[in-house]
Amino acid sequence: MKSAQIRDAFLNYFAEQGHTVVPSSSLVPGNDPTLMFTNAGMVQFKDTFLGHEPRPYTRAVSSQRCVRAGGKHNDLENVGYTARHHTFFEMLGNFSFGDYFKREAIRFAWDFLTKVLGLPEERLWVTVHISDDEAADIWLKEVGVSAERFSRLDEDNFWQMGDTGPCGPSSEIFYDHGADVPGGPPGSDNDDLDRYIEIWNLVFMQFERSADGELHPLPKPSVDTGMGLERIAAVMQGVHSNYEIDLFQALLKAAADIVGCANLEEKSLRVIADHIRSCSFLIADGVLPSNEGRGYVLRRIIRRAVRHGHKLGQENIFFYRLVDALAEQMGDAYPELRAKQKLIEDTLRKEEEQFAKTLDKGMAVLEEALSGLEGSEIPGEVVFTLYDTYGFPVDLTQDIARERSLTLDMAGYEAAMEAQRERARAAGKFKHDYTATLDLEGATEFLGYENTVAKGKVVAIVSEGEQVDTLAEGQHGAVVLDRTPFYAESGGQVGDSGYLQAAGGRFEVQDCTRQGGHHLHTGKLLRGSLSVGDEVEAEVSSEVRQSTALNHSATHLLHAALRKVLGDHVTQKGSLVDSERLRFDFSHPEAVTTKQLHAIEALVNAQIRANTPVHTEETDIETARKKGAMALFGEKYGDTVRVLSMGEIEDGSAFSVELCGGTHVQRTGDIGLLRIVGESGIASGQRRIEAVTGAHALALFDQAQQRLEHTAALLKTRPDTLADKVEQLLANNRKLEKELAQLKTRLASGAGGDLSSQAVDIAGHKLLAASIDGADPKSLRDLADQMKNKLGSGVVLLAAPGEDKVALVAAVTKDLTGQVAAGDLMRFAAGKLGGKGGGRPDMAQGGGTDVAALPGMLKDVQGWVEEQLS
Repeated sequence: MKSAQIRDAFLNYFAEQGHTVVPSSSLVPGNDPTLMFTNAGMVQFKDTFLGHEPRPYTRAVSSQRCVRAGGKHNDLENVGYTARHHTFFEMLGNFSFGDYFKREAIRFAWDFLTKVLGLPEERLWVTVHISDDEAADIWLKEVGVSAERFSRLDEDNFWQMGDTGPCGPSSEIFYDHGADVPGGPPGSDNDDLDRYIEIWNLVFMQFERSADGELHPLPKPSVDTGMGLERIAAVMQGVHSNYEIDLFQALLKAAADIVGCANLEEKSLRVIADHIRSCSFLIADGVLPSNEGRGYVLRRIIRRAVRHGHKLGQENIFFYRLVDALAEQMGDAYPELRAKQKLIEDTLRKEEEQFAKTLDKGMAVLEEALSGLEGSEIPGEVVFTLYDTYGFPVDLTQDIARERSLTLDMAGYEAAMEAQRERARAAGKFKHDYTATLDLEGATEFLGYENTVAKGKVVAIVSEGEQVDTLAEGQHGAVVLDRTPFYAESGGQVGDSGYLQAAGGRFEVQDCTRQGGHHLHTGKLLRGSLSVGDEVEAEVSSEVRQSTALNHSATHLLHAALRKVLGDHVTQKGSLVDSERLRFDFSHPEAVTTKQLHAIEALVNAQIRANTPVHTEETDIETARKKGAMALFGEKYGDTVRVLSMGEIEDGSAFSVELCGGTHVQRTGDIGLLRIVGESGIASGQRRIEAVTGAHALALFDQAQQRLEHTAALLKTRPDTLADKVEQLLANNRKLEKELAQLKTRLASGAGGDLSSQAVDIAGHKLLAASIDGADPKSLRDLADQMKNKLGSGVVLLAAPGEDKVALVAAVTKDLTGQVAAGDLMRFAAGKLGGKGGGRPDMAQGGGTDVAALPGMLKDVQGWVEEQLS
């Protein structure tokens, strides 16, 4: 059975047993701060098991996509080196919420395995918890499992959600891969080997553990099961490793074609095939590469895959090209893969391009450090430099170290990290300290709702952390007025900028903030002097203020539109509003779809076109709440609040009602237009939308139109037929690339007959060191394999010179790898050309940039090989 057929059979079987088929939830757990990623099938039912989220059904079945690559459950470092570890996997599970219990769960599992899948009973081994006589009796007396294939275990068969909460015994089903595979049955001394593989875990949640450790029976015991699709597919397809199943074989072949590796057993290919799954699904679920949280885990996985492609000799951007093969394999089961394929590809390509800029330099730094390494531990300072300067996550360096039987000095790394944090803290101190506590009474009177110009008097000046009487020309400081039209930063809206003009000086206001009830106009005295008691004319930059008002008002409309399209769970989590753009952070458990974004944008622009008046009202907080006013994130409110109402809906009520002390437009039509320019995830259950309004939105459309027309002109077509033209060119390009690859392979293969005659004899073995014009790395590898076979016993070094670089491939027959390692030969040869390289004892790749040195290097290789063989 293919993987897709097994998934369908599982869901259909349990649907026939009265289970509701529930779609896989997002890899980003909704409103669950305890988990980085969804790592099991029960995660989406967690609140249901706890009794917090009733469902309209009591039986459920799902195929849940899971990631284990961060936090407590992290399999990242084992991926590629074992037969069954993955960063991404699918968990088949059936669940009972107070409906059936042990007897039905056991019978369902046994019947599915033996009757639906047809697995022989003598190949299955069952375990229960040492205390679970009930489950044991069901297995042995009712199902009829042989006592010779049955074990009672302790901690391995007891599951709990946490230190407290639901818990209970479990029963596990193992598949016996046969006597020719090492390992003993569960519970034996050698049960951690590969013969008996767990395929299904049945968890019986029948207790609640209290804080004192006591177990209390649950009134409605439940069932949570999990069976890895990849593991059961390996069983059904008669293979021992998950990487041999149909789904992985398709991805491995696609990866092999892209990176030019003929050996599907390569561990690096396994890493790439595994990682394209986790990366693609994480991006589809709204996670984007970043330097923290989920985004950083995604970045680590991408960079690990890229490094393994680089290890196989792939020097070009390649990882994103695997998305198409993945969508072909899993797009039917998970349509979001195809729906978001372009986003996934674009994100991966951009991240790989960014990492490619530093990958070679970082590897060179590591190679240099290893060349002079004393002992087997890579210094912590080197690990830190790779991370800080070249973007190498520590586990990536750990991955490289393991390949070379080395360890990392983690204590030294942590010390270097702490030193950097200290430097950052020192650099983060304010150059100009405006935070002195003001010795003032009263408050600044704000006049900015009605005016952008007003008279005021200087009541205090702060400079370098102290209150002073006078500012001199060129000095920085903060000026406090008794009354001002300047808006002080608050509620996500930036502070106003402008000028304070006094009789004796002119002060540039670069920002306006608030300390208590006073507005601090921070900036620099451009000329003259300014003293406490001076009368000033305060003038806000009206153009900047107006642009900021457009964005702030649009933010309120956007908030209301989000709630109408996505649901009432949307609440503001932060915002930034300035004259250039608006940024709005909000609660939402998954990425906003393109269709939803269009609907949100359309709702906002409909309100803008309606051009209704914007109303403000001051009232007490209780009255405001009764009007349905929403409070802004991070804002504190006093007894009197300002209620802002915008837009209108069919029943005549306002489209948006919020508490806000910011500055706004007079009518919604003043905004002109809103254009969303970005949507992304920023934290667990939180999203971010960025947008522009007014002239900036129009400029965005103009730029897009200009780019479209320019691109169409370059391709000698019209904008309306551009897509067809691009598709045609891509098809032609693919055809030409295929023809070129075939020609290069034939060219290199044709040269093979002549090359073997150039081999020289060294101590009874052959050495072929030659230059092949016009060959690419793949052709060079294929030709090296051919020559190695022709020589029988010998060493091959082939070079393909280009205009500014030389590609190299080294190959050694197996009988000589103990004396001449291809990786060592490659480092010698590439070093002569100002480059680097490496690989396995029998095959290695590399290159250099000193093309002129190639003839001399080919001559020097003979002496080097003679030395090794002697």
